[in-house]
Amino acid sequence: MQFVSIVVMKLSEFVSILEEIAPPEEALDFDQGRIGLVLDRGGDVGRVAVSLDPTDFVLREAGRIGADLLITHHTLIFDPITRLSQTLSDSLKIALLNDLSLYVMHTNFDCASGGINDVLAEILGLRDVEACGIGRTGLIKPCELDCFAGLVVDRLDTHVRWVGDGLVERVMVVGGSGFDSEYIDMACERGADVLVSGELRHSAIRYAMARGLSLLDATHYATENPGMKKLCERLPIEAVFIDDEPIVGVRER
Repeated sequence: MQFVSIVVMKLSEFVSILEEIAPPEEALDFDQGRIGLVLDRGGDVGRVAVSLDPTDFVLREAGRIGADLLITHHTLIFDPITRLSQTLSDSLKIALLNDLSLYVMHTNFDCASGGINDVLAEILGLRDVEACGIGRTGLIKPCELDCFAGLVVDRLDTHVRWVGDGLVERVMVVGGSGFDSEYIDMACERGADVLVSGELRHSAIRYAMARGLSLLDATHYATENPGMKKLCERLPIEAVFIDDEPIVGVRER
């Protein structure tokens, strides 16, 4: 897809707008220094691409449409490096050959108003939404857990897994990978009947079952992707969203 923008901004000006949308200081401690302009090619910004992950496909597609800046949720480089692997150097080569700057909005955008989790709560139809750190809690019309699972399938266009049963009225959402003891405890403290997130693990299942909390895994990608897609509407320059959902095969026993 080719697109034409009639607005051109300096990269530094555009970054300031992104920092207003999701202030870097709102990032969780482990994310400090890993967000923001992680690849700075300078120059002006007239074309923008947005995606969840900076995969090679996304980098190539951003280059193909002539984007000057790619905004992603996950970073290309997480840990400090003293040497470049072939995989990382190949990805950087794609970005550099296309003169593409890369800006990362991670846990700061999870926390931010209108960010990943606000959008997720909105899509799932939560009412009276309250923020609790990264997570959001809200109410739905009471229904059985399997009925709520069907709603999530329809709204997020994804497959789901769940553990637990019973009636669901209060829901907590944490986009991405939120099935750990911290968020399970938080969901229980907020009176949630179910926690919706991604990357369900055996240890989380056992911990939540002991607390009487149901868990619903709607995948990492599907719980975060809508928030990044919605970001396109908030940018001062026309932006193109690039989907690159991982293909996961499932074989029933």
